[in-house]
Amino acid sequence: MNAVNPQRSGDPSRYGAVHPEATGQEIYDAGMVVRREVLGNAHVDRANANTDSFTEDYQDMITRIAWGGIWTRPGLSRQMRSVVTLTALVAHGHWEELAMHVRAALNNGLSRDEIKEILLQTAIYCSVPSANSAFKTAQKVFQDIDAASEASPTPN
Repeated sequence: MNAVNPQRSGDPSRYGAVHPEATGQEIYDAGMVVRREVLGNAHVDRANANTDSFTEDYQDMITRIAWGGIWTRPGLSRQMRSVVTLTALVAHGHWEELAMHVRAALNNGLSRDEIKEILLQTAIYCSVPSANSAFKTAQKVFQDIDAASEASPTPN
């Protein structure tokens, strides 16, 4: 018998994938759906292909906890989650991860102008040197996206 946490009673959908009746597999599966929608199949496929016995527990954890436990929650839009994520990555200087999440922010519906405004805001609250690196990172992402777009043939 499952004991129900009185603080978590009510509408289970308010918790996203992590609700009292959810199985670990359901949380993982929901996390993988969101992870693929936000980061793209190519990124997730690369991460999975590079998984080995050393990293498999980590990949499982981020899929279940970050993507299944947090990103599935209905309390914030994906755009807002991207804003928070970009800001946190700038604040901590995680440039490789920032590049990935700039792409994710675009997938989540943020525009390049909105990303620019987020990075301008980080200059005030995270530091000008951090924002400088963030702008360089985002600029490179945009250049890569534009180059890939120009290189792919357009359908008639």
